[in-house]
Amino acid sequence: MSAAKIFVVDDEEDICTLLSEALGNEGYKVITCATGEEALEKIEKTLPDLILLDIMLPGMDGYEVCTYLKTQRKYNMIPVIIVSAKKKAEDKLIGLRTGADEYITKPFSINDIFYTIKNTLKHRQQQIEHDHIQQKITFTLQSEYKYIQ
Repeated sequence: MSAAKIFVVDDEEDICTLLSEALGNEGYKVITCATGEEALEKIEKTLPDLILLDIMLPGMDGYEVCTYLKTQRKYNMIPVIIVSAKKKAEDKLIGLRTGADEYITKPFSINDIFYTIKNTLKHRQQQIEHDHIQQKITFTLQSEYKYIQ
């Protein structure tokens, strides 16, 4: 299996550098973006396996990016982890309502980032396998039904 592609969307260069180096050292392929618009352009060209998304971005904010991604069939299954300095329960609730899979507050522990990424990717893989099994069962049942008829 190839390395997971992770998009880091944050306008703080230090955060992008830290996450890019740390995740790269863990074997992930990392692509960084400084704005929501840039992220959407790059996502169109290279589908990521997971997105780490800040909320406070210039122009299109992280809530808007997440909402857009989760309402598009092509992108809605890409896991999104919000990584934000916004710590209020209301902010977290809004993030999760937009479709984010997880919410991590800044400052963060890099080990929390690793743990959350690993678990989110594992959960996504389990969803894919479950969906595949359901499709196979449905196809088999439909085929058997047509055969019986």
